[in-house]
Amino acid sequence: MKNIRVATAGVSSDYGQSLLPIIAQSLGYQISWTNPKESDLLILGPFANPNPKKLTWCPKPLRPVIKPITNTLEAVLVGRKNLPLKLFQSAENIRHDIHQPDYSISFDLNIESDKHFRLPYWMEMIDWSHEGLTGNQNPRYGQLLTIERLMAPLGDAFLKRGRAVAFLSSHIREPRNTLLNALQKVVPIRGFGPHFNKGIKNHHLSGFNKHTLLQDFAFNLCPENSMYPGYYTEKIPEAFFAECLPITWTDENVRVDFNPNAFINLAPMSWCNFSPIKEIVESCKLLEEYASQALLLNAPSILPFRNFVKRIFEDASS
Repeated sequence: MKNIRVATAGVSSDYGQSLLPIIAQSLGYQISWTNPKESDLLILGPFANPNPKKLTWCPKPLRPVIKPITNTLEAVLVGRKNLPLKLFQSAENIRHDIHQPDYSISFDLNIESDKHFRLPYWMEMIDWSHEGLTGNQNPRYGQLLTIERLMAPLGDAFLKRGRAVAFLSSHIREPRNTLLNALQKVVPIRGFGPHFNKGIKNHHLSGFNKHTLLQDFAFNLCPENSMYPGYYTEKIPEAFFAECLPITWTDENVRVDFNPNAFINLAPMSWCNFSPIKEIVESCKLLEEYASQALLLNAPSILPFRNFVKRIFEDASS
């Protein structure tokens, strides 16, 4: 195996179990996790701040001079003759070019660059063993999602459950509060997670897995945290995989990933105060139409991403 030194900044603590390092190891690379100053490849995540605002003490005319050396990422690389290859990867709604990296992996659509790859976060939660890739995990949900199930109709299991909504959330910031208030006027909602149970410190310490919990509910309110073309996370497919009808809030370009007829999207109803939702949840005919729909209309593959990762690691180790 070929050794490569990799550093991270601003990524989640479980990044080592995500697809990129797993793919790199399957390609024959032995990753030595190190600090940015000693790295061959520096991976910048969504929580790496490119412009720390720590210069309030400094007169404004001097800030352009001081700022470059107070930037954390630039400061640790001062003195290096050969800078590491920089890769930006985000599972958050942040633009791919925020750090001006050498390569980027993000949600962004229609980026015409061979240095960028679109990998929506939900693909991190797929079981890719049929393509020879194993090792990724989905601990909060309880299991990985299979393409076979997502390409099958939702089915009528949710119609046989109580007409109630499960809502898992760590916060109630907008648009979640507005959606919650609108939906609970027409259907019972039960909340789970840190916002509803202050004894829960974070998702990983919730004491339940999402897949099991959703078995008792017909619907899952699962809005995206924010709206941007291409930003679609694991929320919709996880609800669908648990045979719940997803009720989400997202933009119309979601059809690039998912069949828009397989879930309820509240965003187009905003103009009329979400009035159509009452008819939908109370209509057996309309709900049966959702039951007949598959979430994925085309089978995705991890192989294009594997080839992209191969290019990155070949470049970083050359």
